[in-house]
Parts: sequence; C-alpha cells; structure tokens
Amino acid sequence: MKLSELLKNVEVLNILGDIDKEITGVNIDSRRIEEGHLFVAIPGTQTDGHKFIPKAIEQGATAVLCEYFPNTRVPGVTYIAVESTEDWVGEVATQFYGNPSTKLKLVGVTGTNGKTTIATLLYNMFRKFGHKCGLLSTVCNYIEGEPIAADHTTPDPIELNRLLSKMVDAGCEYAFMECSSHAIAQKRIGGLKFKGGLFTNLTRDHLDYHGTFENYRDAKKAFFDGLDKDAFAITNVDDKNGMFMVQNSKATVKTYSTRSMADFKAKIIECHFEGMYLEIDGHEVGVQFIGKFNVSNLLAVYGAAVMLGKKPEDILVIMSTLKSVNGRLEPIRSPEGYTAIVDYAHTPDALENVLNAIHEVLDGQGSVITVCGAGGNRDKGKRPLMAQEAVKQSDRVIITSDNPRFEEPQDIINDMLAGLDAKQMKKVISIVDRKEAIRTACMMAKKGDVILIAGKGHEDYQEIQGVKHHFDDKEVVREIFGN
Repeated sequence: MKLSELLKNVEVLNILGDIDKEITGVNIDSRRIEEGHLFVAIPGTQTDGHKFIPKAIEQGATAVLCEYFPNTRVPGVTYIAVESTEDWVGEVATQFYGNPSTKLKLVGVTGTNGKTTIATLLYNMFRKFGHKCGLLSTVCNYIEGEPIAADHTTPDPIELNRLLSKMVDAGCEYAFMECSSHAIAQKRIGGLKFKGGLFTNLTRDHLDYHGTFENYRDAKKAFFDGLDKDAFAITNVDDKNGMFMVQNSKATVKTYSTRSMADFKAKIIECHFEGMYLEIDGHEVGVQFIGKFNVSNLLAVYGAAVMLGKKPEDILVIMSTLKSVNGRLEPIRSPEGYTAIVDYAHTPDALENVLNAIHEVLDGQGSVITVCGAGGNRDKGKRPLMAQEAVKQSDRVIITSDNPRFEEPQDIINDMLAGLDAKQMKKVISIVDRKEAIRTACMMAKKGDVILIAGKGHEDYQEIQGVKHHFDDKEVVREIFGN
C-alpha cells in the first residue's frame, strides 16, 4: 500500500521525504520491522519508541511516524511528524489492513468484571446460531474456532487490526472483544468501528496505571463516547456508574437490570451448584451458571443478541446450552464430598461476587474456605481490601502467593494481612507456596464444604521474577484429589 494512502486521514504536521512509496507492513516494535515497513514511534509507559528509530531503520523501515524528527536522519527514509502517534497509530493500522472492523459486526465489552465471560458467551452463542465469529479476550483469541494465544486483554492497534483482518478473510460475520481501560486510554481501539458496546460494572482496579478512580472510570466512558449513532450501547443500571457511561453516547442506549426497571430484566427462580433457573423478560430458562453477577452477565449477552437481531426465544434456547468460561466459577468435586471452585476473581468486588454466589447455593449448609493472594507490581491499595472481603464471607482463609512478579511474595501477603484486625486474624493463616496453600485447604475441608481458590482462574502459570513457571490451580486440585 502507498504511504500516501496510509496517511490520508491522518493530521500530519510535517513530512520529510517521499510519500509515494510502497509500505509492506506497519509496526510499533522495532524488533519486528522488516524491509519496507512503516515504524510508528510511540512514547510508551515504559520506554520511548523514538529511541528505537535507528534500530527500526537498520531492520528495514523505509518510513517513520513520529512526534519529533530525530537529529540524525537517513537518506531514503520518509519521516512523518504528528502531534500524537498514540492517537494516530490505530488509524494507520486500520488503513493498512483494509478497515476490517467495517466488514464485520464488532461488539466491545468493557467494565471491571465480566468482560471475558460476556465476550466469550456471545462468541459461543453466535457460533451456535451458525455464524462464523472471532473472539478477542483475556483467556484466548479465536478466529472461527482456531485458538490464538492472548498476551494482553486487548492487543496493540496493529496486531488488533491484523487479527480482525484475518477474521474477515476467514469469513467471520461477527467479532466480540474485551476492551480494557488500558486499551481505551492508550488508543489501541482507535480507528475501529463498533456495532455495539456493553458496560458491565465499575469497581476499583488498575489504579497503579490510571492513578485515580475517576481516570479509570473516564477511560471506560470514552469507549461509549466514541460509538457512532448507528451503534448500540447496553449498560448495567444496577451499577451506579451505568448511566454515567452512556450519558454522552450517540449510540442507541439500552439498559439491563436484576433489581429495577430496564429494557432487559431477569430474576433467579432457583439456584444450585449445577446452575440456575431464571426468568428473563417473562421467559423461564435453565442455565449452567450460578451467582447473581452471572445473571447480569447473561442479561448483557441476551440484550446484545436481541440488538443484533436475534429472536428472544431462540436466544434463550441457546443460552440454556452455554457453559461457564474457563476458570470462572469452575467447580471440581472431591471424592470426599466437598467442592473446590477455581475462579479468576482478583479484585475485592469480584471476590465478593463469587463468595456471594457460593453462599447463595450453600444456604448455610457447609463451610467456606478461601485461598487467595494478590498480584505483585500492581495496585497495592486493593491488597488489604481483598483480605477483608475474603475474611468477611469465609469460615477460614489462607493468604498465599498469586503472581508476585518482581516483588517478594511475603511482602504482598503482609500488605494483605495489614488490613485485618486481631479478631479477623483468628480465621487466617498464610502459606507462601500456593500449591501447599491449596493442599492445606483440602485437608481442612469436610463433606459439604466449599473451597474457593481465587485469583488465577484460567492462568496456567505463576510469574516470579520475570519468569512464567507452569502452574494451573485446576491441575493442582485434580492432583490432590487423585484424578
């Protein structure tokens, strides 16, 4: 593609060199540059991409999109200056890959909790409807059944458009994706055209990056501000920020709720560990999920399917066949008659929701033992809150290691324990080794009890000092159970 074509919608400040040249690829990582590529220099949170312009040219870049020209310029290389490369990289990537988001129906899901579940269930539902679909999620990316490993909740703009382009090439009609606050703030979804957006809920998370809750909230809101008038926005009015999210949106706004008046409503009729019986918009349906928060998730899925043109009765038939997402409230029965539940809950609110769901089913019969930790090099303020939430709704709590990253596991545990008073500490023990913590919980459990193993869910690794070691909570539990 001609460089001039790539730049046709970009607000350029200055150009040095020829823009009538062919560009064979676009990249923000100098290590991935090949002959004829355009290198986009982004001032990232860790390092400034402008430092890697010489390396990118050495690798074969024939054009550079930057915010300021380097002191030393190479003959034959075209330099394009813009006010913010972060603002324009999405537009350039969209152009290079042929505007793939306009060739399928793209639905984004944002919020603190529930993004993976909702996006994955929509993907599974629409495949059951007979459509070819793509999925971009924390757990894994899929192009019509083919898994592609996911390193971030939302890929960078170039990788994102490349994946969407591959979905179009594979004949996909729909794509469902998680839109993280980082991705929105960093303009990773810039240039994409969404058919619809869904808001789940908003609680404390990622303050290590955003600084304040207001910044975090506003990043989510920016997604809905950017939707076109021919799109739809579905918001959870049970969350106090639900209507705030869509107050400036040009999209058609719809609401969902389990407690108040809304366009899409639901209530629980019966609840067991095997699932729930619900009433959704006057129709009764059995689902293979538990917990009030999953009722909200299913309502969002239902609302999106309705807005995408599916009949309510057909939606509910397929909904009854859907299963829980990997590592989300995933039960494993022990030979001794107790249940271990593995869940990704890694925020205070998510932990509260999962424990509420367990108590809804237990109804006072049996004890709850919670195993949890907190991630290293992340928001330290939520660590004591996680411990408090675990103690509040558990009979015993084992504080252990999660992904310590570059912190000492014991330091993270101490931060969590600092949130507990002497009375609460009587319920708690700490074991740094996560496998031993899970084993200890299993030794404590009796018939009818539930062990919640929270924080890692689908993850099959533990990150320690920059190295990912294989570790899967479900594998550990099954090994302990002997099956």
